[in-house]
Amino acid sequence: MELRVCALYPDQMNIYADRGNIVFLQRRCEWRGIGFAYSSAGPGEPVDASGADFFYVGGGQDRDQAMVAADMVASKREDLAAAVESGAVLLAVCGGYQLLGHSYQLGAEKLPGLGLVDLETVREDGPRLIGNVAIEVDLGSGPRVLAGFENHGGRTYLGAGVPALGRVLAGQGNNGVDGREGVRRHNLVGTYLHGPLLPKNAWLADHLITLALERRYGTRPELEPLPDALEDAAHASARAAAGA
Repeated sequence: MELRVCALYPDQMNIYADRGNIVFLQRRCEWRGIGFAYSSAGPGEPVDASGADFFYVGGGQDRDQAMVAADMVASKREDLAAAVESGAVLLAVCGGYQLLGHSYQLGAEKLPGLGLVDLETVREDGPRLIGNVAIEVDLGSGPRVLAGFENHGGRTYLGAGVPALGRVLAGQGNNGVDGREGVRRHNLVGTYLHGPLLPKNAWLADHLITLALERRYGTRPELEPLPDALEDAAHASARAAAGA
């Protein structure tokens, strides 16, 4: 088996060590003897909806996010929509998460979004939402906890009936008001959790790898367990930092 990963805008959308998510995916595969094929799509470059099964976009500075928003809509929206509808994994963190919706407000400017999920990100009075965060999620195998770090000025609001990724246990979440964090749709996951996310939550990495491999090969594989003492310690530390 081979996991085929495509990173979107890796040079522009990579703050808070979010590139570590790609490295962690690679290691989880290599340790199990699973092949790992990496590609990227930057400004003006199209996306092959069938060439990869796992798409990833991280967070960026405001100036980079403005450029990426326009370019995503122009060069990647239709192909990413097709990939998501056909079962590809899309993991979007912070700025990437904000660009999944209809629009993102940056100052007085409203940037276009991909429209893959019914959500809006706006700017409101109040401080940035910063700090350690923990959420409870259920991706089909019972409740689990994700832990990470959030730092965002935008407030994200999900449309009616749109499922959040999880329920906030500690921290602010999407908007600091409704107790929800992130979004999920099919195999799409959007979240504000940095840190990077996957090394602090190895179980989520394995879950997403499984979904991507299932799309490629038609059956859901059983991943070989790994000796995760360090990963478990990282997760426990992130939870403790959040007070969860």
